[in-house]
Amino acid sequence: MKTAFLIWSLTAAALAGISLYCRRAEKPVGFWANVNAPEVSDLKQYNREVSRLWAGYACIFELLGIPFLFLRQNSPLFLITGLGVVFSSLILMVMYTHIEAKYRK
Repeated sequence: MKTAFLIWSLTAAALAGISLYCRRAEKPVGFWANVNAPEVSDLKQYNREVSRLWAGYACIFELLGIPFLFLRQNSPLFLITGLGVVFSSLILMVMYTHIEAKYRK
């Protein structure tokens, strides 16, 4: 299960990488796939908030992977991890729509 946690952690690191990319971007960053980034009123603040959003999601994602270190394979408690990822992803989307509405021109 340590290998599973390692893979999980690499995914969380990739999400943290997205956060860094958003922080340093010189254009508005997009969120949705195959959709152009919106025109925003305050570019730096918009990218900073999107960066914080991704960083928070990466932290929550990593925390949800901690059961991989302690539980046995096929444990029913992994439902907590699975449902946690689903609900945190939904919250991520809702929070982004609020950020987009706040900064859209």
